[in-house]
Amino acid sequence: MMGGVDGAAEPIDVTDDDVNTALEACGGDARATIKALLIAGQFLERELDEARQEASRGYVRRGPVRREVGPAQ
Repeated sequence: MMGGVDGAAEPIDVTDDDVNTALEACGGDARATIKALLIAGQFLERELDEARQEASRGYVRRGPVRREVGPAQ
């Protein structure tokens, strides 16, 4: 999760219009809307896990990236 300036997670703004849009996309069926959102959340979790694994493999293969710090401007 991305953190704010103080390290705290930034709140996610979900409006009533967002909720209405999701419900409309599922024909007004609240149960279908919840199911679709749960499936979407699981999909995103899998994508994030895969990205983390790829990042870990890259880190192990190449080692940490060391950047030289130039003079302050």
